[in-house]
Amino acid sequence: MKPLALAKSRLTAAVGDELRPRFALAFALDTVAAALDCPAVRDVAVVTDDPLAGAELAALGARVVPDSPAAGLNAALAHGACRVRSCQALAVAALNADLPALRPAELGRVLAAAAAFPRAFLADAAGIGTTFLSALPGTDLNPVFGGRSRAAHAASGAVEILLDGVDSVRRDVDTGADLRAALSLGAGPATAALRGALDVVPGH
Repeated sequence: MKPLALAKSRLTAAVGDELRPRFALAFALDTVAAALDCPAVRDVAVVTDDPLAGAELAALGARVVPDSPAAGLNAALAHGACRVRSCQALAVAALNADLPALRPAELGRVLAAAAAFPRAFLADAAGIGTTFLSALPGTDLNPVFGGRSRAAHAASGAVEILLDGVDSVRRDVDTGADLRAALSLGAGPATAALRGALDVVPGH
């Protein structure tokens, strides 16, 4: 997770620069809370150097891992997977921190489907990016998030998970339209609490 001051820059046009960091934190809180509520999830680690985000996510029960590579998203995810696996062989999954409508049951279905493949991924709602990538024990995560990552993950040998009815796991938020779609799915409490502030942003 980027530092809040830098996170979700494309959302500025929809929510304003003052609210943008608050929404970024709310998205992460709702994502982590839902993941922790999924029975198939043993532990959640968040890679971030943001002190506020780290403190609030740790209070939910997440393990906070400093972004020591400081080399972008994919390096951070690989570092997080390595830290999680430092003591034992584990299946790991990388999940976007901007899934405010995430439902534990839907995440559980994705994890169950992913368990059939050494590496597996789920495309985002737009069908261009990726919101989820998993790797079984003994397999490197090898994340290639960013841009057209659906094609990049497929080219890397990961298997695409083809499931219906897991919209909450696909719905990441980068723009105002994405946020409205997530709210219509039913966002978690942290994001829902900011809906009123969104309604009063002029022109949105």
